[in-house]
Amino acid sequence: MNQDFVAGDVHPSSVPALEVTNAGLRYGRTWALRGCFASVPQGRVAALVGPNGAGKSSLMRLAVGLRRADEGDVRVFGRPPRGANLPRVAFVAQDKPLYPELTVAETIRAGAGLNPRFDTPGARKRLDDLGIPQAKKVRQLSGGQRAQVAITLAVAKRADLIVLDEPLANLDPLARHEVMEGLMSAVAERGLTVLLSSHVVAELAEVCDHLILVSQGRVQVAGDIEELVSEHRLLVGPSGTAPAGTYDVVGSSETERQTTLLARVRGPIHDPRWTARELSLEDMVLGYLRTPDAVLAPRPVAL
Repeated sequence: MNQDFVAGDVHPSSVPALEVTNAGLRYGRTWALRGCFASVPQGRVAALVGPNGAGKSSLMRLAVGLRRADEGDVRVFGRPPRGANLPRVAFVAQDKPLYPELTVAETIRAGAGLNPRFDTPGARKRLDDLGIPQAKKVRQLSGGQRAQVAITLAVAKRADLIVLDEPLANLDPLARHEVMEGLMSAVAERGLTVLLSSHVVAELAEVCDHLILVSQGRVQVAGDIEELVSEHRLLVGPSGTAPAGTYDVVGSSETERQTTLLARVRGPIHDPRWTARELSLEDMVLGYLRTPDAVLAPRPVAL
C-alpha cells in the first residue's frame, strides 16, 4: 500500500480513518493513556465513551495532532496527524472555543482565512438553514447555537475526520437533538468519519455505529456497535456454577441463589439452568464501566 499521499489525495477505503496501536501518552510521570489499541473505519460515526479522567480527551488530542504519543503509534488515514495531513482533521473542543465579540459572519470569514479549503458558501447556507442570525455576535447566541457554529466551522473545513469533545455538554434536550440532527445531516452529505465523546450513551446509540470504550487510560473494548451488542449477553444461573460454552466474562455478581455474568459470548450456552438475556448498548457500556479492569479490546492487525 502506498502511504506517501498528501492532503487532497483519495484515501483507499481499506485504510482506517483512525488507527491507534499500543499508544501511550503521559503528563510528567503520570500516564494518561497506555497500551491503547483502536481502529475506526472510514465513514463511521464512532462514540468515545468512558468516565471522567479515563483518557478520552488525551486520545482525542493524539488523534488531531495536538500531542504526539510518547509510545506506540497514531495514524489518520494511514499517516501521522500532523503536517500535510492536518487539513484532513477538524477538532471541536468541549468548551467550543469561539471569539465572543465576533459576529457569526466574521467568525466564518476568520475560518476561511485560516483554512485554504474552507467552504464559505456551504457554511453560510448551513447556518441559514439552522436559523442562526449571522449578524449576531457569538456571545449573544444560545449554547446550542454556539455548538452549531463550532460544528459548522469543522464541517466547512472539508476535513475527512471530525473529532468532537462532548459536543452535547451543557445543552438542553431540544438543543442536543438539534445539534445531533445537524451533524448527522452533514455526515450524510459529505461521507465524513466522526469521533465524538459523550456521557449520554442512550443518544449515542441512535447516531453512532462504532464504539471505543476507555477506562483507566486503556481501551476496554472497541468495534462495530451492532456486533458488540449482539455478542454480549447477561447470563443468569444458579449460584456456585458456571455455564458450559465459549465466552469471556466481563463482570460478575453473586447472591446466595443466583450468579449473574456479563459475558462476551462466542457460541451457544449449553446449560438449561442458565438463561442468556440480550443487552442494550447502555447496559453493555455500564457493565464495562463497573468493571474497569476488564479489557477485551481486539488488537488490530497491521495493514
